[in-house]
Amino acid sequence: MNTLAIVIIVVAVLAISIVANGLKIVQQSQTMLIERLGKYYKTLNSGVNIIIPFIDKPRPMRWRYTFPIQGGESIIRFSDVKRIDLRETVYDFPRQSVITRDNVVTEINAILYFQIVDPMRAMYEISNLPDAIEKLTQTSLRNVIGEMDLDETLTSRDTINNKLRVILDEATNKWGVKVNRVELQDINPPRDIRDAMEKQMRAERDKRAQILQAEGQKEALIRQSEGKMQESINHAEGERQAQVLRAKAVAQAQILTAEAEAKAIRMISDAVGITSNPAQYLIAMRYLETLKEMTSGQNNKTVYLPYEASGVLSALGGIKDIVKV
Repeated sequence: MNTLAIVIIVVAVLAISIVANGLKIVQQSQTMLIERLGKYYKTLNSGVNIIIPFIDKPRPMRWRYTFPIQGGESIIRFSDVKRIDLRETVYDFPRQSVITRDNVVTEINAILYFQIVDPMRAMYEISNLPDAIEKLTQTSLRNVIGEMDLDETLTSRDTINNKLRVILDEATNKWGVKVNRVELQDINPPRDIRDAMEKQMRAERDKRAQILQAEGQKEALIRQSEGKMQESINHAEGERQAQVLRAKAVAQAQILTAEAEAKAIRMISDAVGITSNPAQYLIAMRYLETLKEMTSGQNNKTVYLPYEASGVLSALGGIKDIVKV
């Protein structure tokens, strides 16, 4: 191979290397920080960008990657990347031990959702952004949990999430990072504490069941007594109404009887004339009916007359006076 061919090959390789290093294609939702001779020069946006090879160089950023493994655990790896992802990123932090206000050691793991909004500050304001966010989340979580009791920690996840989000968002603002959400995944108290809580919960459920049963029995007795009372009231009201109706019936019968007798007296008065006494006729007729009933039996052999025989005679005389012409 002659010298000219070698020169052409070297020039071609150099040209290809210059083009490859000078032409930068940035994907959507990504960016690159370019330094010229070690000093920040510009930020490349998505699309095709041209830089000066060997003078302009992209500044790599330390990034954090999580690789899940068997058993629900995960492996964390750090690597340098030249293209900075501007999308929302999820960090799954490993389980850590925290102490509550009532001195209970609890294991908690959290998930952090954040987004880089200013790549320049994220690069130059902090040396290792992922590690700084992780350490800040761990210390903030310890501080927040240390102000709460265990029972409050177990029932106030939303409160803890909001407090952590506000603290982390304020702290990472100078790093060009926006913390969107913080979620607690698991809160695991010690085994003996969980056993005690389970016993307490079971005792509380038994207590509520006994209270509900006692209240049910009490309500049943009250309803039963109210039913008996209402039954007695209904019986008494029915008996009262029956007595009233019977009394009204007797009174009505007496009234009808009296009206009938009065009508009979008027008819007799019209028949015998005004000078005669119709009452004397009625008395005599009742007297004769009574004597008839007394002598109507088969074994009645003796007839008893009243001691006042003059009354009988006067009654008979009254009949005679009434029927005479």
